[in-house]
Amino acid sequence: MLSSPSLQSWRNINYKNEILAGLTVAMTMIPESLSFAILAGLSPLTGLYAAFIMGIVTSILGGRPGMVSGGAGATIVVLMALIASHGVQYLFATVIVAGILQLMVGIFKFGKFVRLIPQPVMYGFLNGLAIIIFMAQVEQFKITTAGITTWMSGPELYIMAGLVMLTIAIVLVFPKVSKAIPSSLIAIIAVFAVAYFFNIDTKKVEDIASVKGSFPAFHIPEIPFTLETLKIIFPYALVMAGVGLIESLLTLNMVDEITNTKGSSNKESIAQGVANISNGFFGGMGGCAMVAQTLVNLNAGAKTKLSAFIGSIVILFVILVASPFIEQIPMAALVGVMMIVAIKTFQWASIRTINKFPKSDIIVGFLVAAITVLLHNLALAVLVGVVISALVFAWDNAKRIRARKFVDDEGIKHYQIYGPLFFGSTSNFMDKFDIENDPAQVVIDFDESRVVDMSAIETLHKLTERYAQHNKTITLRHLSPDCRNLLGNAKGVIEVNIDTDPTYKIMPKD
Repeated sequence: MLSSPSLQSWRNINYKNEILAGLTVAMTMIPESLSFAILAGLSPLTGLYAAFIMGIVTSILGGRPGMVSGGAGATIVVLMALIASHGVQYLFATVIVAGILQLMVGIFKFGKFVRLIPQPVMYGFLNGLAIIIFMAQVEQFKITTAGITTWMSGPELYIMAGLVMLTIAIVLVFPKVSKAIPSSLIAIIAVFAVAYFFNIDTKKVEDIASVKGSFPAFHIPEIPFTLETLKIIFPYALVMAGVGLIESLLTLNMVDEITNTKGSSNKESIAQGVANISNGFFGGMGGCAMVAQTLVNLNAGAKTKLSAFIGSIVILFVILVASPFIEQIPMAALVGVMMIVAIKTFQWASIRTINKFPKSDIIVGFLVAAITVLLHNLALAVLVGVVISALVFAWDNAKRIRARKFVDDEGIKHYQIYGPLFFGSTSNFMDKFDIENDPAQVVIDFDESRVVDMSAIETLHKLTERYAQHNKTITLRHLSPDCRNLLGNAKGVIEVNIDTDPTYKIMPKD
């Protein structure tokens, strides 16, 4: 009985779409993983192993169907200084520690906090990432000769540009002819065929590095297991874990929005952690979710984890068997596909509707995009965006606290408070009261307000003391249960006795 839903779901899978999507993802992931590994001064296979291991583990354990993980530049960039100073074995150890940290995030269910990232930050993140993806493709128009890197020129440039335009045209036009096969895969095959049969001399995958190798072997990082070593690697591991989780969980959110479904952020955090731990023990450079490849996967029609699994198997097959074939694929084909991905990644709606956004949201979006592009530091960009958004929110709410004042028939003055009482609004709150001229009895009504934090409690305590110094009493009314609990928990922290203090009475809601 329990297995029938699973069997039914397997029957509903479009295997053709998943297989073809997996092939397309593998083709676009290989050169990117090679490039980042070489950039970091690592063996090309270190990048390919990361692509295989990240993909295979997250496709099995991950919490987001359709999402693709691999050897991403976002995570390896933060480790380049460590690699240069201490070598590749320290890299593997750091990746393991980072994986453990990510695993703990998932186990303790902290992954859900990514849901607190505001939409302007998401826009800025995606727009910045789109620019990075596009500029990375422009870099492919450079060639290195005798250790000197220069821009292409003459016939070489025209051929490269022509093949890129041909790729883009096929990607855009082929879906109008048929959607049975991903247009990106058709474009790669077509451009390969054109270059092969017409014997066109152009930049190929083999010009980046060889992709031939053996199955990744288990090994324990060869480093001293001492506290001093942990002091060296832990800061790098912490940054890598943060960057990897932020990019992975933001990608998960992006897929949620595109597919109108919901993935599990905590499950994905666990999968990312296990994948990076595996990377450290099997010679991979580590990684996280890859936004561009995820978009390629979704555009190719993938809807399950099967495509990512197949993509990983294809990468392993290429390493072991098919490297001579893959190395002959023109880079122009892959550049064209990724340029289309960059264009689709950019949130054009954020430009069209910019005049309808609050100025603070516009600033946050531009700032996050700028940090992403200029520093290639996704974690810092998102952190800055969230902090600024939080401060703007706090400032706006601090200005909203108001008080309606009146004296009833018994001579008791009432303050009806509107808006939240928290650290940002305490100053404005205190300004509402006329302690010296108020009558002997004062009622503060919180029916339309909330006592939010410790700063609010301390403010109420100070207000009570000031009224007591003038031989006047305060009664608090209509505090919600959570506010009363918060005040009750403050006993011993501040000098307030909620139950018996005659100058500080907590009244239940009438």
